[in-house]
Amino acid sequence: MRLVGGLVIGVALAVVGAGSALGAGPKEQAKCEAFWVSPTGSDTAAGTQRKPWKTVEHARDAVRTRRGSCAPVVNLKAGTYQVDKTITFDDRDSGVTFRSADGPGKAVFEGARDVTGWTPYKDGIFKAPVDVSQPFYSLYAEGKRATTARYPNRQADDAWAPYLRSILFDSTKEAVRDQLGFNTGDIDPSWDLRLGTDWPAQVTVWSGGSWSWFTDTIPMLDINFTKKRTTLVYPARYGFINSGGGSRYFVQNSLSLLDQAGEYYLDYPNKMLYYKPAGGTMDGVTVLRPTVTQVFSVAGASANRRVENLTLDGLTIQHTDFMEWYRYGWNQTGDSGAKRKYPKYDTQIELPRNRWGAITLTNTRGVKLTRMHLQQTGFTAIELLFANEKTTVSDSLLEHLGNDGIKVEGGWPGEGDVAHGNTFTNNYIHHIGELVPGDSAGVEIMNSGDNEISHTVVEHGARYGISIESRPEIPNADNYTSGNTVHHVRLSHLAQDSGDTGPFYAYGVRNQPPYTPDAAVSQLIIDDANADPSMPDSKPYGVHMDFGGCAFAFSDIKVTNTESDPYHGPSAGPCDTFANVSWEPGFDDSRMQYDQIGVLPSFPYEKP
Repeated sequence: MRLVGGLVIGVALAVVGAGSALGAGPKEQAKCEAFWVSPTGSDTAAGTQRKPWKTVEHARDAVRTRRGSCAPVVNLKAGTYQVDKTITFDDRDSGVTFRSADGPGKAVFEGARDVTGWTPYKDGIFKAPVDVSQPFYSLYAEGKRATTARYPNRQADDAWAPYLRSILFDSTKEAVRDQLGFNTGDIDPSWDLRLGTDWPAQVTVWSGGSWSWFTDTIPMLDINFTKKRTTLVYPARYGFINSGGGSRYFVQNSLSLLDQAGEYYLDYPNKMLYYKPAGGTMDGVTVLRPTVTQVFSVAGASANRRVENLTLDGLTIQHTDFMEWYRYGWNQTGDSGAKRKYPKYDTQIELPRNRWGAITLTNTRGVKLTRMHLQQTGFTAIELLFANEKTTVSDSLLEHLGNDGIKVEGGWPGEGDVAHGNTFTNNYIHHIGELVPGDSAGVEIMNSGDNEISHTVVEHGARYGISIESRPEIPNADNYTSGNTVHHVRLSHLAQDSGDTGPFYAYGVRNQPPYTPDAAVSQLIIDDANADPSMPDSKPYGVHMDFGGCAFAFSDIKVTNTESDPYHGPSAGPCDTFANVSWEPGFDDSRMQYDQIGVLPSFPYEKP
């Protein structure tokens, strides 16, 4: 049973506030200590409410030796907890609750540090010395994400366009993935791109030419203005020309490109940060450089030795880092180098270096993340990596995220169903994919089944709201993506910069008959799926059931304001069922439960 709703949670927290263990009997409650932590405390103190500890790490270690037979509660007082190194939990921490004692969002875990010492540079740009012993790949300033200096300049803070367009510089190079052709004038020879160094300029590109499915951020290696091509350090996911069309891209990470307010450039070799503030002055401006990619890692030793029933309650996590370069997945079958039953899945799963979030769960059971606030993350907010089951993410606000909101990565098909039965309810997720617009989603479920997504809002992103995927060549017996349930969900302002997509998307879920539905989608509202005019691919649908998007029962679905059809089914033919859907005649709007769609009245944060 999920703990959803203000009454149940309120009762539980009242018990926790009294220093008792959730679910413990009277005798056990009497023995169970409540521990306290405060940013102004001391790790040499007693860990009581009057004499709290200072760090979560010390509380974790102390509780491991003092927990007794009950489930301890660690109360975190309001304030900012500086995180310079990922806080880790393992199976010794099973059953422990870490809660914000003064209310949701009051215990703030800060993943960045202030940059000070600003002096004028030129043209409204300021500079400050920074410690680069730990490089950083994202920046936050003036209360929002700063933009890496780029060309062409972005048209708005919440847009990725405009772009340049790659060309075919050599008729034999259409499929090449590490050489990008450019038009005369698109890349200025006078720019200081620092090619051939450890800190070169980069391209962010929708590789694939006329496809707009994935984005890569890759450093440039060299450039030939005569041939009008630049070579990249790493190959992109796809080639840059397809069906005669070029790929959209922009150039970034050069001081020569810093000309717009809100942009920054890190001169890594010279340990100098440059930033252009909106008001022309750094007076009163806070600039934050990330120190960590992950704030919390919850990891059991193996799928047979999991962290169980750990709870994080009411914590804010903010300002985490991105990565040096990004590409989704291996490029070819078998590229992982490991022997797999279905090696094609190498192309479907994130590279090992990219499998993390601001919170990462691995080898867990029954972990609860409730009343959380994750904002301004460098990459994914919450990552469920491989063996995780019965996870609950509830009553949480996830906003301004580098990539996904919640991602379930179930592992390779045919090698064991270790990720299933998770619940994501009463969550508000908005502004996703700010650094990785390609393949970003509010909730993405990969090769994992029997999960539930309910009472959720996802809005503003370049691609998906909810994506449920495996691979279309996987037979049903080895495909673990069945039985997922989605209900009382609103998806809006999505698919804003990509094609062959929809706010609700499925791929490779059921690839063989019979297509008897075991997945259900109901009480779903989709509105505004319209891509940037530069997007060359097929225009967004409302519901896009791609290859193998089968065995879903759709009921009470309303789709409005889509650039293409409200529903697009698998090419193999009808394999889903429909009852009261807006793209079929006879839709009855009175059946829509508008008062229950999206987050519930118990949602603990102000709605954006």
